[in-house]
Amino acid sequence: MGIKALLPFLAILFLVGCSSDNGGDLPKGDGTGTENEAPDIGDGAIYLGFAPCEAGVATVYPCQGYDMLFQMRLNAFNANAANDIWGWTDTSTGNEYALIGLDNGTAFVDITDAENPVYLGKLPTATESSIWRDIKVYNDYAFIVSEATDHGMQVFDLTKLRDVTDPPEVFIADARFIGIGNAHNIVINEEMGFAYPVGTARNDDFNGGVHFINIQTPTSPIRVGGYGANGYTHDAQVITYNGPDTDYSGREIFIGANETQIVIADITDKTNPTEIGTLSYANRGYTHQGWFTDDHRYYILGDETDEINFGFDSRTLVFDMTDLDNPVLHTTYIGPTSATDHNGYVKGDEFFLANYSAGVRVLDISGIDSETITETGFFDTHPSNNVPGFDGVWSVYPYFESGKIIISDTQAGFFVVQKSN
Repeated sequence: MGIKALLPFLAILFLVGCSSDNGGDLPKGDGTGTENEAPDIGDGAIYLGFAPCEAGVATVYPCQGYDMLFQMRLNAFNANAANDIWGWTDTSTGNEYALIGLDNGTAFVDITDAENPVYLGKLPTATESSIWRDIKVYNDYAFIVSEATDHGMQVFDLTKLRDVTDPPEVFIADARFIGIGNAHNIVINEEMGFAYPVGTARNDDFNGGVHFINIQTPTSPIRVGGYGANGYTHDAQVITYNGPDTDYSGREIFIGANETQIVIADITDKTNPTEIGTLSYANRGYTHQGWFTDDHRYYILGDETDEINFGFDSRTLVFDMTDLDNPVLHTTYIGPTSATDHNGYVKGDEFFLANYSAGVRVLDISGIDSETITETGFFDTHPSNNVPGFDGVWSVYPYFESGKIIISDTQAGFFVVQKSN
């Protein structure tokens, strides 16, 4: 059903499937005030189509080794800012979808045919707009949090995207967990079927730390505890550990970027999470976000304000986690610009760094054991400068089997790029 046919139904279609242990009564409606009229969600217009990276540029965008497949600007989604981005591959069809966080909701774009991408629709924010929104996926469901007041966690069945016949459509959440209010980020360990909202209210039960939510039945999330002994967690990763420290083999390990320190905890027993240790480093600005290498030996961390505070060029810290009880700084990578680093993700021997005004930088980490990290390519969505600050690329998702890489730029919108042939 398209937006044109949706108007009579918005008031009655929002069915919430959360269990009774959801932390409070579930409100009716999606909380946007749009139950009786369809909001303007944009038309998904493509701003720029395919442009190869030639002589260091793709149209106006500086690049090395990556072509632009297309760009949609924010007005394509009737939004004022973009933030997080994640992806979903439909295992039944093989289709690839971008899940784009916006100030006023989440947009869904089918990017399977990059020459003919389809803006399928938008899930409006649950309460109000916010420049912070975060999305992760488990078992064909998207889980969405925001720093919007009382937003909670929206749950959206992604298989609905298969059946959109009249795009773009205004979507309705399939459930909404309100055991939390606002949250800065959400982490999911897909192996265990748990979601971990972080960056919640600093005066909540876990001091703004991490909440444990069982999502094995996605539309009936259940709160089972949390961990806040080390205070507010800005971002995190949770893994089922399979690294060199055999003391923790098979354990569920939380590693949090907690503003002033890295926090490592064993959260296997949700009723009794235990601290493994904390870690700091020199010239700390704001401990922001990090990601393990695939072998769980190294943890690659970005500090969001060290470039601003200390005048570094983009600095990425690599910690050796061979002994989780005693991690040590292994090496430091300094990038070619002074741009602020934001989110980074490991895929095999590559690290994809959302580097704000310097765009997405791709680092070869195959030589990380010998402290060798080399930039092999980039795509810069913010061509006007490469200075410290918060304009440019917010995040990047590099995990599609096709090799497509999706990018969210705070002002320039949504990009899809791919390695040049």
